[in-house]
Amino acid sequence: MSKVSYYTEEGLKKLREELRILKDIERPNASRAIGEARDKGDLSENAEYDAAKEAQGMLEMKISKLEETLAGARLIDESQLDATKILVLSKVKIKNQTNGMEMNYTLVADGEADLASGKISVNSPIGKGLLGKSVGEVAEIQVPNGVLKFDILEISR
Repeated sequence: MSKVSYYTEEGLKKLREELRILKDIERPNASRAIGEARDKGDLSENAEYDAAKEAQGMLEMKISKLEETLAGARLIDESQLDATKILVLSKVKIKNQTNGMEMNYTLVADGEADLASGKISVNSPIGKGLLGKSVGEVAEIQVPNGVLKFDILEISR
């Protein structure tokens, strides 16, 4: 049984495009590589053939995993989300109580997380600690170095 995970329309589109590329481009390339290696002679001592078969196996495993992810993927209806609490797809502005640094994050599903663009997973320690909080509350988040305390300054969509 596949695990249900929630995605934005953009995230779901990326997953589908990645699967299409793997199936329509990478899979034929892997088959071609096996065919070329097979044409080089004795398969029992053909390292190229073994490498091509192993690469094909890894590709098929990646395709299978992506198909399983897509089977459990659900599109998030942003209009149904409560804007007063931090939920998936919330844009939050938080302030670290220790150093006074302010940060902006968007909480997203695991597959869409990208710290460089300010998108953190709802399953990350910070994401989990922020979920359900409202403006004015303090989120206490357990991290390996101890407990971080963040003031929730803003929540938006």
